[in-house]
Amino acid sequence: MQIGTDIIQISRLENSLEKFGDKFKEKFLTQIEIDNTKKIESIAGLWASKEAISKALGCGISKELRFQDITIIKNSRGKPSFELSERAKKIFPIKSSSLSISHDGGFAIAVVALSLE
Repeated sequence: MQIGTDIIQISRLENSLEKFGDKFKEKFLTQIEIDNTKKIESIAGLWASKEAISKALGCGISKELRFQDITIIKNSRGKPSFELSERAKKIFPIKSSSLSISHDGGFAIAVVALSLE
């Protein structure tokens, strides 16, 4: 089992969004995430989630695993999970995973645990 975690100061992400606008969002969010996420705290949670996933996979955000290869989704109760692109699934065959996202006190944090096949 691999574990990854990431924390981000929400104001840091907010400053980047103000400076670079939608182009910045489009670099790390998939279209589904852009359509479903409006609050800055939630956007920061997505950033932290993708970083945590990349750390658990042992590669970081890189040519092997880009931000756009990861889509964070929520079930009907709001529990987050993630899907990898078809390309990334071939490189990282994940058997099981669990993702937790939280934000408080100006920070967003994500923790992921996963097992590879």
